[in-house]
Amino acid sequence: MGQLEKQIAVITGAGRGIGHAIALKFAAEGADVVCVSRTAENSEKTAGEVRALGRRAWAHAIDVADSAAVTAVSEKIIEATGRVDILVNNAGVTRDGLLMRMSEADWDIVLDTNLKGTFLLTKAFMRMFVKQRSGRIINVSSISGLIGNAGQANYAASKAALLGLTKSVARELASRGITSNALAPGFIETDMTAGLSPELREVMLKNIPMHSFGQPEDIANAALFLAGQGARYITGQVLTVDGGMVM
Repeated sequence: MGQLEKQIAVITGAGRGIGHAIALKFAAEGADVVCVSRTAENSEKTAGEVRALGRRAWAHAIDVADSAAVTAVSEKIIEATGRVDILVNNAGVTRDGLLMRMSEADWDIVLDTNLKGTFLLTKAFMRMFVKQRSGRIINVSSISGLIGNAGQANYAASKAALLGLTKSVARELASRGITSNALAPGFIETDMTAGLSPELREVMLKNIPMHSFGQPEDIANAALFLAGQGARYITGQVLTVDGGMVM
């Protein structure tokens, strides 16, 4: 029997990269998965892979920063599943550029997706978690939120704010048996990082004590730990998965 047998997980940004890896890892451990992505094609693709593992899956395509859409979809999810045990807030975007040249639009879309989206999804399922007196909230932040990164003021700000949100939610819900934790990935090989130049990749590699880049499965394994029974007594924490970049 898997660690997440008979549990239902909602995962945003499930269409690719880290979210996709978490969805498949959770399904392999017995969870039924609600796959949320910006596009129907990506969410349906991941849902199909979950079903191929013998688990139930639902696919929804929304902009997580759209309050009305989040409300409507969360109601559909609750109606279809009856309960939710795990919420993984992973949806995120980047619009990199030096602050001096950064547009207000690029600032807004990153903060809206990465931070506001997490707020909206957490709020949407919080009442159910409280009623159940159980639930696991896992927010995917970044080491950029811990140490900053030149050219990513908007992204770093959104990911740093996620840590404050994670800890505040943990304090609000701890007495109800609900945990709220964050993951802070380092340099992970995904579509989001694929566009970096070879020169920049080499510079970053030199800053990683383990001298290798992480894989989405490394983050999925950490998410599984936080979702599992072994993390029952852990809340308000940040688990850094970065090969030693931040110590």
